[in-house]
Amino acid sequence: MTDSTSFQEELFQEVKNKADSEGVYKNDAFFDLITDYLCDAGEFDEAIPAFCQRTGIRVDGYCGDPFESNRKVLGLIVLDFNQDTGLLTLTNSEMEADFRRLEKFVTKALDPQFRESLEPTDPGFGLADLIHARWNEIERVNLYLLSNKKLSQRVSGKETGSVLGKEVVYNVWDLERIGNLIESGRERERLLIDFNELPTGPIRALLASSPKDKNKVYLAAIPGVDLARIYDRWGARLLEQNVRVFLQARSNVNKGIKRTLENEPELFFSFNNGITATAESVTTESGEDGLLIDCLENLQIVNGGQTTASVYAAYKAGKSLDRVFVQMKLSVVSPEEALELVPRISEYANSQNKVSSADFFANHPYHVRIEEFSQRILAPMRVDSFTQTKWFYERARGSYRDKQAYLTPAQKRKFVAEFPKAQTFTKTDLAKYLMVWTDKAYLVNRGAQKNFSEFARLIKDSWDKDESQFNETYFKYLIAKKIIFDRTGKIVQSRDWWETGSYRSQHVVLAVGALSNAVSALGKAVNFLGIWNQQSLSPAFERALGQASDAAHDVLMHPATGYRNISEWAKQQKCWEAIKLKKVDWDKEWLGELIDLDEEKDIQREGSRNQKTLNGIEAQTAVCEMGSGFWQNVLSWCLAEGEGTEKERGILQYACGLPNKIPSESQSVVLINMMKRLRRVGCPHRLKSSQYRL
Repeated sequence: MTDSTSFQEELFQEVKNKADSEGVYKNDAFFDLITDYLCDAGEFDEAIPAFCQRTGIRVDGYCGDPFESNRKVLGLIVLDFNQDTGLLTLTNSEMEADFRRLEKFVTKALDPQFRESLEPTDPGFGLADLIHARWNEIERVNLYLLSNKKLSQRVSGKETGSVLGKEVVYNVWDLERIGNLIESGRERERLLIDFNELPTGPIRALLASSPKDKNKVYLAAIPGVDLARIYDRWGARLLEQNVRVFLQARSNVNKGIKRTLENEPELFFSFNNGITATAESVTTESGEDGLLIDCLENLQIVNGGQTTASVYAAYKAGKSLDRVFVQMKLSVVSPEEALELVPRISEYANSQNKVSSADFFANHPYHVRIEEFSQRILAPMRVDSFTQTKWFYERARGSYRDKQAYLTPAQKRKFVAEFPKAQTFTKTDLAKYLMVWTDKAYLVNRGAQKNFSEFARLIKDSWDKDESQFNETYFKYLIAKKIIFDRTGKIVQSRDWWETGSYRSQHVVLAVGALSNAVSALGKAVNFLGIWNQQSLSPAFERALGQASDAAHDVLMHPATGYRNISEWAKQQKCWEAIKLKKVDWDKEWLGELIDLDEEKDIQREGSRNQKTLNGIEAQTAVCEMGSGFWQNVLSWCLAEGEGTEKERGILQYACGLPNKIPSESQSVVLINMMKRLRRVGCPHRLKSSQYRL
């Protein structure tokens, strides 16, 4: 439980800092900050600002096009933000009024006269038009109230309601609930499933592991109707973050699942591979029919997203699931072990459409390396400062806060001076800064999770080809791109055409993308090291970003035929192609700052050479730390199991002579890579977990 007063002050300061650094209103900063946390938690997939306020009406944003979700759920967001630092109570009457304003917007969105009263470029018009266009497909409306006030203790909840015949579910994220989410470091609230409350009651199971095992494994058959009801209640939060991509039932495999559900439901258990899941705790009882599972805490489906979504789709279509059972392999994993074990369970689990390694990207060594750079590399001093700082990478959401949790006030001041809050960024931020420099910049406008999924795939492929390209130079380029991205936001807001709240994020993405495309078309490269060294942009670079912003604005605000919602238009490849065709008379001084591709290649080659040297040194250190006894055990196992190439066995034999014989750096790299492979085939001898990430 959080200390509400201190957390309110801390949250308010964080909102204020974000608003000041980005040049936006505190309301907008609060919206972005809290919805980022809720997207990470799986509460919804994306949050798009769309402010509209009239008498008795208010909406601040929405959760994307309901047509893109097979759940057909419309999500709307309203804020109740306290502009002062004091702690206020969110009363029941205030909560009810906030929800009424959202509900009224829904009903007015279906009124042609109301829609016509809005400006076509107004985000409120785009949202109203979207609701009107999708209303027949929408099956449920989720309303989210986000507030930095503390909900009155007299308010225990709000029953499900309805708007024009559609079910309405109310969600309040007040100060205390937000604080518990953020400070828990879990990135999601606790998820409790009580089978006694579901149609078929507790489910039969078998204990598939030893009763003495720390991490028990159960095999169970979960009724299809129960699985559908669970997913209907918890949605994407039920799916482990890295497999949410499988929610959309579009592949051939999903069509096969659909046919089985419709035509041969009694064979579904036999034909389908089922789901692989984890839970932090399992409550069981012994019944007449054997072991029963009563309750699961923090259930996460790590494989089987397609199966879950398909069963749910059949449920919503009114199909009978009475004869449908889904096999489930359930592993009990403690919160402390989840970061290490859950991705491995996901990776090794079989499913009808195997999830690639890119989908387990949150724990990929790429992230570990970026984090290490961020902790070690000092940024050059700015011209207006005598202090050197670092750029903090939050590989795990909330780690910036965790680092300060037990510091004294003096230590905290020192930490913040070294790692300023404005110089922090998350995994999804990183993906955004880098993807706008690719030919798929428009994907950034499709939401953090979708963009991250594509980014993960690209980086995973590049890492497998040559991980040395992700070096200190790469990190400095990354920070330069963050500086460009952040500065573009303020430049957009300085343009004559800018109107408060008018698609700021979409403008920024397309403006940076337009400039990046122009550089590529010129056969040049941006001098990112120059930006890193100055920790700022030149006046000429800022003028060029202004030109790019103008070009992006012209395309963004004039959607192609068939597109009326500007936020949705910004997500389309057609919009991106139109941006690329824009002719711009680029600033001559900025053009002079660009560097030749040969110079850029030399910089990249030097960075890779340095990283390979560093990898060799780290591998050699890791090999020596394990000692001769460890390598003798590995060699014996390889000989007994017929594992290891002749070259690997030769180097193993040499490592057995430690400390008198020390493998070279290149030999050590071979051993480290060998151990990663042997781990996957069941070798009982393991390197330290940190050494797997070399």
